[in-house]
Amino acid sequence: MAKKVKYYYDPESLAFRKLKTKKRKKIGYILLFLVSSALFGFLCFVLFMNVPFLETPKDKIQHREIENLKINYSIIKRKLDNIDEVLTAIEDRDNNLYRVYFNSAPITEQKRREGFIDAHRYKELEGFNNSDLVISTTKRVDELTKALVIQSKSLDEILRLAKSKDKLLSAIPAIQPVKNEDLKHMASGFGYRSDPFTKARKMHEGMDFTAPTGTPIYATGDGVVRKADNSLSGYGNHIEIEHGYGYLTLYAHLSSYKVRPGQRIKRGDVIGLVGSTGRSQAPHLHYEVHKDGKVVNPINFYYGNISAVEYVAISKIANQENQSLD
Repeated sequence: MAKKVKYYYDPESLAFRKLKTKKRKKIGYILLFLVSSALFGFLCFVLFMNVPFLETPKDKIQHREIENLKINYSIIKRKLDNIDEVLTAIEDRDNNLYRVYFNSAPITEQKRREGFIDAHRYKELEGFNNSDLVISTTKRVDELTKALVIQSKSLDEILRLAKSKDKLLSAIPAIQPVKNEDLKHMASGFGYRSDPFTKARKMHEGMDFTAPTGTPIYATGDGVVRKADNSLSGYGNHIEIEHGYGYLTLYAHLSSYKVRPGQRIKRGDVIGLVGSTGRSQAPHLHYEVHKDGKVVNPINFYYGNISAVEYVAISKIANQENQSLD
């Protein structure tokens, strides 16, 4: 096919002359075409790589595996949260109860939960699509493992101290005064609560355990019955037990007594029955723990007959600012 020849009209000579294209301009057109073609090809490639419907079967399988991995790690995270919650409760008992009893220095939060100094510890987990997720979960497992090891060693130390202080351990209030199977619910905890009669916000110096009239009440530690009467205003029939080592427990609103003043009792002995005497809205036991003349939160003294999970649950209920029953 013959190449087309282009002409232009020359007004001076009044004739058509052949149009000549400069060589440099031709090269420019060729370069522009090549650049445009390369850019168009690149855009097509990017579009091809990012359009979902162009996924290969292998890509789809890999995508499903990644999503399953994320779900599994989410489940692991929830389980780690539960473990962390129970461990925190045990650590709290360790520092604020066991170590206080044995005059042993508490373990700092920094020491319990500090991370690992080695910057290359998780190097082999880097460079993957979900490296951040895998590394953060692995770090969490390592930190919890370390905290569990520290807590285990701490409890070994407490056990050694306990063997030399059997009498102290027997005297410390260490169980619930009403068994879980006898409870309707734990009505109110230690702290500021709404007074059932005046509706004013006031300090509630114990814990209320709702149970039917006549439910057995148990001594929470070894000791001697100091009082079994109704001499304290508002408490109705009540019992005070002197445990020694600065500990005293009080059990109020009883329907009847099973002990007398001066009687020596053991932890777990039935000392009275639940009632609603005195300043009370319904049958329940009001229970207080005193240490060195000061009232303290009884929630820290149930390590003898409830698990760590039960301790977490009862703590949540006790910390709710509701209305007390007395």
